[in-house]
Amino acid sequence: MLKLVKFSRLLSVLPLLFLAGCNMVVMAPSGDIAAQQRDLIVISTVLMLLIIIPVIFLTLFFAWRYRRSNTAATYAPEWHHSTRLEIVIWAAPLAIIIALGAVTWISTHKLDPYRPLDRLDAERAIPADTKPLIVEVVALDWKWLFFYPELGIATVNELAAPVDMPINFKITASSVMNSFYIPALAGQIYAMPGMETKLHAVINRQGEYEGFSANYSGSGFSHMRFKFHGLDQAGFDAWVAQVKQQGTMLNRDAYLKLEKPSEKEPVRYYAGADADLYNAILNMCAAPGKMCMNEMMHIDMMGGGGKESAENREKLQYDNRHADEGIVAPAATVPATGAPARSEPAERTDGMQHDMPGMDMQHEGHSKPGTDNGATPAPAQLNNNN
Repeated sequence: MLKLVKFSRLLSVLPLLFLAGCNMVVMAPSGDIAAQQRDLIVISTVLMLLIIIPVIFLTLFFAWRYRRSNTAATYAPEWHHSTRLEIVIWAAPLAIIIALGAVTWISTHKLDPYRPLDRLDAERAIPADTKPLIVEVVALDWKWLFFYPELGIATVNELAAPVDMPINFKITASSVMNSFYIPALAGQIYAMPGMETKLHAVINRQGEYEGFSANYSGSGFSHMRFKFHGLDQAGFDAWVAQVKQQGTMLNRDAYLKLEKPSEKEPVRYYAGADADLYNAILNMCAAPGKMCMNEMMHIDMMGGGGKESAENREKLQYDNRHADEGIVAPAATVPATGAPARSEPAERTDGMQHDMPGMDMQHEGHSKPGTDNGATPAPAQLNNNN
């Protein structure tokens, strides 16, 4: 009897367990992209249930129908094949797989985060003269930095956008990989250092929504959250005015301090930001003396910088905790000056000269551009800065 009482108490608690932590925002979103993703979840679930429910029912039915006490059940030990049954067993799952494949293929292209929006919602197309709102997103340790390049402002841990206005997100990170996610707006998209991902979305209803990192990134990951405000145009204009009135300036020095790892960072407003700061973060050269990735890629595109480019290694070493180290790398060079690179043997610390392995100007019959050792000059296209 005591065991029965305990079991009944457990049953009474089960409904509360189902409700604990329940958040239906994914199934009741406020943005069109998230709504389409919700519909995809529902359609996929229903298609799979078409085969799962009959299988579960038939499993229980067979267990009951052919129980040991049912002596009236048909017993056919020699039965081994039925063409009709084989057709049903294979045709039904195959049809569902084909349907799921078609839905997945269509949705994969239609909901591609890089694809610009073609509608505001299921009933409204985007007006021809609509200009999207551009937001540049940076995942820091452990906070979010948002740039509004067309408005000249920036914020920390707070994001806002007008209702029914397409939003073009450009997303990167300062150190480790994160994931930018606003469930009410659209699906998650990864933020990676040295790379830029994109997300196109639109919010259709006013409200305050939660955004967070959906990828573990360290000790402060749990508090890496922000608020996203969906506002009407007047409310958005007032929010922008508030940021400009209360904000400070976000220059390189301010950013390097902000970039230091911190938890539970409060909302911050910046009335202005350096125009090239986001690009510097993206190219991992926000710290003084660091060579930007796009500069290094330009050098590589031009055929390399010769042996002298070995000194660029220090300028390309990157760690977001450089602000704590107090180390400043030598000033970066500008690769696109058009001046040919010189090639001389590297000088050792012991006074002897040696050729660095892998840095020979002649390698497998090819010569590096800008050499002055009488080798065949580089192809003209390598010296084209366009």
